[in-house]
Amino acid sequence: MLRGLGSFAACGLLLAATLGVCLAQPAPGIPSDSAATVITLTGSVSVMRDSTPWALAEGSPIRPGQMVITGPDGYAKFQVFDGSTFEVFPNSKVLFRNNPGNWKDLLDLVLGRIKVQIQKLGGQPNPNRVHTPTAIISVRGTIFDVTVDDGDSTLVVVEEGLVEVAHRRIPGSKLVGPGEWLRVSKDEPLARRVEKGSVIQAVLRAASDAVYVILTNSSSTPGGTPTSGGGNGGTLPGDHGSKTPPPPTPPPSSGPAPPAPSGGTTPSAPAAP
Repeated sequence: MLRGLGSFAACGLLLAATLGVCLAQPAPGIPSDSAATVITLTGSVSVMRDSTPWALAEGSPIRPGQMVITGPDGYAKFQVFDGSTFEVFPNSKVLFRNNPGNWKDLLDLVLGRIKVQIQKLGGQPNPNRVHTPTAIISVRGTIFDVTVDDGDSTLVVVEEGLVEVAHRRIPGSKLVGPGEWLRVSKDEPLARRVEKGSVIQAVLRAASDAVYVILTNSSSTPGGTPTSGGGNGGTLPGDHGSKTPPPPTPPPSSGPAPPAPSGGTTPSAPAAP
């Protein structure tokens, strides 16, 4: 009898251990590591945890469902498990993997500007989506810029590859290729044609110089003391002082560059010819 009880208990423990291993495995199609890691940071960059902003530093992870917020001097570059990266520029709010049921939904840009580089997987397409209040941008491996202004208007500028831009409220989508841009307004259908980006890229590229000068100068105070991640001389939970270098100077390419920090707004797009 005791031997039978012992065997029953052993089976129970084995079953519990097996169940624990199964529960620990990621769901099919979901990567084992769904976090993003800060690889470059300067200025005021924080992540919301239980409604409280926590300062980020190089090497800090962010988890699905968390919002990243940058101040007027804030910039951060993040990397995900497949090598893809996204940059968050000053005065921005972006949600990371806000749809846990689908890891392809990479970012929700609420306000401000991001730059995304999606790596292909073994030379194959790598489907990802970026959401904004007015648009859904679908990509398979490309480099592109997305900006959302105070009026929820979305500007998409493609540097490399091809993206599909769909309106969130009005049926219709457009393909945007290298050197092209498309603006999506809240209550207007998509434009009949996608515009070439040479003019708008020149405007953004000129404005980028001011952005990087500001970011470089904001990495330290006039006395040479690093500024805190909280900005404005304050600190945030988890803040150890920002000692990281500013983002690298953008290469001389034809791709889009960050607009000057102006509260999340962008230079006006050129009128269609």
